[in-house]
Amino acid sequence: MRFIDEFLLDLKYAKNYSSNTIVSYQNDLSQFAEFIGIELDNVSGDDIKKYVRSLHELKEKSLARKLSSIRMFYDFMVKRRFMDASPMTGIDGPKIGKYLPDVLSVEEVDRLLDFTCDNDFSFRNRCILELLYSTGLRISELVSLKLENIVLDEAFVKVMGKGSKERIVPLNDVALDYLEKYIKEVRPRMLKGVTTDDLFLNNHGKGLTRQAVFKVIKKRAEEIHLKKSISPHTLRHSFATHLLQNGADIRFIQELLGHAELGTTEIYTHIANETLKRDYDEYNPRDN
Repeated sequence: MRFIDEFLLDLKYAKNYSSNTIVSYQNDLSQFAEFIGIELDNVSGDDIKKYVRSLHELKEKSLARKLSSIRMFYDFMVKRRFMDASPMTGIDGPKIGKYLPDVLSVEEVDRLLDFTCDNDFSFRNRCILELLYSTGLRISELVSLKLENIVLDEAFVKVMGKGSKERIVPLNDVALDYLEKYIKEVRPRMLKGVTTDDLFLNNHGKGLTRQAVFKVIKKRAEEIHLKKSISPHTLRHSFATHLLQNGADIRFIQELLGHAELGTTEIYTHIANETLKRDYDEYNPRDN
């Protein structure tokens, strides 16, 4: 386990990975080490193939993730000169079909966001939905927001993303208006004597959880009879896709979303193309 511990420390301090990500690597590598039963610097390609065969019941994505963890571990072993070569050489992961996430149309987003705020909680919910769609924040980033992260005077939000990397995301006029009223008028009434810097609060005056935000979105989708499966990430996908469809540069979108690699952002070009083709097929007057 010594090698695994050193690898995990490298992820934490050299690569600045999040705690959840590090735990995932730890679980994958611990399972691998238990199966192999020998020192990890003595593992051969045949040993890994036996391990892969033992995972035949796993879904392709799960198997690919485990192999990715092992590959990254042995890249670390070679880099640190604990081994001369990686036993993962020549071992390919399963081929996974391209997955295009669901996105909402502009009309569906308008329906989702168009509701009357008749109390503090409905106003908070509207504020959350406006912020998610106008910034593309991850759910973890949203619930981690503090008051100091919202800069009203300059209309942007400071976001702490994956790997503890901070980015600046601008706010549109609608989201800014809702945030300003929420912070100055609504939130103080929701505190209930509790002292906290959390931006979004629950009915006890404490920070809102991920599960609570999921419930807010699910309930609103049910109210408008939205047939698509929807989550906070659906709004993130919709935000990026609509920007691309309106001519935004993909590298600008990459920066807004906090993607480390451009390839991660390029999935939205596929979504935009699929949407364009679907609209063409539906509205083409010469289509039979």
